[in-house]
Amino acid sequence: MLTQQQPNPAPTWLTVIQLLRWDKPAGRLILMIPALWAVFLAANGTPPAPLVGVIILGTLATSAAGCVINDLWDKDIDPQVERTRDRPLASRALSVKIGVILALIAMGCAGVLALYLNPFTFWLCVAAVPVIVFYPSAKRVFPVPQLVLSIAWGFGVLISWSAVTGNLEPATWWLWGATVLWTLGFDTVYAMSDREDDRKIGVRSSALFFGDYAAEAVGIFFAATAGLLVRLGIVMQLQPSFWLALGIATLGWAWQYIRLRQPDLPRPVYGEIFCQNVWIGFVVLVGMIAGLVL
Repeated sequence: MLTQQQPNPAPTWLTVIQLLRWDKPAGRLILMIPALWAVFLAANGTPPAPLVGVIILGTLATSAAGCVINDLWDKDIDPQVERTRDRPLASRALSVKIGVILALIAMGCAGVLALYLNPFTFWLCVAAVPVIVFYPSAKRVFPVPQLVLSIAWGFGVLISWSAVTGNLEPATWWLWGATVLWTLGFDTVYAMSDREDDRKIGVRSSALFFGDYAAEAVGIFFAATAGLLVRLGIVMQLQPSFWLALGIATLGWAWQYIRLRQPDLPRPVYGEIFCQNVWIGFVVLVGMIAGLVL
């Protein structure tokens, strides 16, 4: 009698990449974008190439550490969620011990890169660590845990800006606010795909907090993001290229809001909208650079 052949397990190196989420670049890029916004704006469009390299590598290391820490917190929750049940720690493809080791290695790499930065920026990096470590626990106690993630994202702006100037300026805070609200918007979209699972498990999310008005909340967050970027453009006297890029981004956010208002959206649509924000972020980045140097 023939027996059904079980699929071969994935190689360990591939499973590690999946744990670090390097097989899903959208989440890595969307963290990198605000950091690049900040470093180019603070340097008037021409930051030192080594610093840009440190920021890119730092965001990759930090996001990897954050993903592993998140999965360590959620190793018993993720198996109950359709989108996350196959993650390496949830499926037990990797042990908790390996997860802890990888998180420490990723944080160590980020720490070494932070030594390249000035003392003020280095301590901002240190201040970001508790937010990164404890963010995943927020969904157990805080009604809008996506706000905690947004604050963690905002550190990318503060770190990158101060790495150029050695301090924080009024324009920094306009960009920080835009980043926090943008992150709150796209991460609420991401959470909308998990609403039913999160409700059954009993964890919190902004999508559940806003309920039937989640799409409206996302629309408000995106509109406020555009408003703060307008203020930033005025303060920094950015040229028409920036305004063109911001106009394109605003149209993109408006289209996403219209889609989110449609009833009974399939779950994959929320992921598509999340990924679209990567390209919107890069459009804004190009507009910022062009608005400074052209």
